[in-house]
Amino acid sequence: MSRLRATALALGCTAAALTLAATTATVAQAAPGDIVSICANQYTPTGWVDIAWANDYSCGGGTFTPNRKTMEQVAGLPIGTTLNVCASAWPPAGWTQVSEFYSQSCRYSAVPSLNHNSWKITRVS
Repeated sequence: MSRLRATALALGCTAAALTLAATTATVAQAAPGDIVSICANQYTPTGWVDIAWANDYSCGGGTFTPNRKTMEQVAGLPIGTTLNVCASAWPPAGWTQVSEFYSQSCRYSAVPSLNHNSWKITRVS
């Protein structure tokens, strides 16, 4: 039985490593407006914004805390572009916050509230 567990663990680790490698390559090669989903224990890269949070067992599940975030590449979008984003990371340089509101998809805490957790941001430079 322990050999079966060891094999399952090895396969799971391999799958996680391949997923991480594929995600990293996608983030590095992304174009403006591209959307990528990564585990929440990774930082949101410069030029990206968080747009949604979810719970995903492949990111170390077993908890009720959202642990996967969906991000959008905003570097290179035209001036005047307006987006709704999660308030879990500051707006990138050149973007300004226009308003704030509550969004169910941006619930990034295990203890949710109805407090504002999202921003409308606009590219100004």
